[in-house]
Amino acid sequence: MIYLKLFWAFLQIGAFSFGGGYAAMPLIQAQVIDQYGWLTVSDFTDLVTISQMTPGPIAINSATFVGNQIAGIPGALAATIGCILPSCIFVTALAWIYTKYRNLSILQGILESLRPAVVAMIFTAGLTILVPAIFLNSRITFQDGNFQLRPFLYFIAAMFCLRKWKLDPIAAMVLCGVAEVIYQFITVTL
Repeated sequence: MIYLKLFWAFLQIGAFSFGGGYAAMPLIQAQVIDQYGWLTVSDFTDLVTISQMTPGPIAINSATFVGNQIAGIPGALAATIGCILPSCIFVTALAWIYTKYRNLSILQGILESLRPAVVAMIFTAGLTILVPAIFLNSRITFQDGNFQLRPFLYFIAAMFCLRKWKLDPIAAMVLCGVAEVIYQFITVTL
């Protein structure tokens, strides 16, 4: 039964995650945290980090990771197949439709209308990662030590480097990781 749940959860994610991995993150969160409770918010943040560090799309990496955590290798296979099946079907059908009807104005209008929705989903995904990283209880409040300054400063420094010097995102992640290792080393030795 768990294999069917994993397959169904990631089939929905694969079917409705238009716009790439970041746009899929709110859908992944809704399934694995809110609906099934397979991960906590903290685990989800770790999942996103791991998915970013490994090759491949976030949704597929997430499916494989969650499936493996919940039901081992068969669970990973069920979740991964559920995640990629809709894409295989949709892309094949859309390729046929697009090549046949690409000049129709209604098709161009549909594609134009999807862009703002994708931007909104990417923004939501960013907040989903940022808020738990900076606020301990995953709520935006500045009381009782909830706000963490160090992760916030890493975020500001990374955004500055990405925008100002067009630093590679992977390099920004590595530099933030190195900065945290140095900080931890200094605090342990003092």
